[in-house]
Amino acid sequence: MAGNIEVVIVTPSAPSIALASEGPQGAVGPPGAPGPAGSSGLVVNDVAKVNKSVVYYDANTATFKADSTWTTDTLTDGANF
Repeated sequence: MAGNIEVVIVTPSAPSIALASEGPQGAVGPPGAPGPAGSSGLVVNDVAKVNKSVVYYDANTATFKADSTWTTDTLTDGANF
C-alpha cells in the first residue's frame, strides 16, 4: 500500500508599498491671478489651399500661406513626402 503524501501549498503575501509625502499637507489655496494674454495665434491664409498644401511664410506679404506654390509634390519633385 502506498503511504500518504503530504502536500504543502505556500501562498506568498502580496508585496507592500510604502508611500511618504513631504512638505505642507492640507487644503489648496485659491488660484492665483491669470497671466497676461498671449498673441492671437498663428493666422494662415488658406483661401487657395489645395490637396497636400504645405504652410509657408511669404515675406512679401508678411503672412503664412497654404496654397499650390508649395505642396508635398513640389517639395519632393514628385516623390513620396
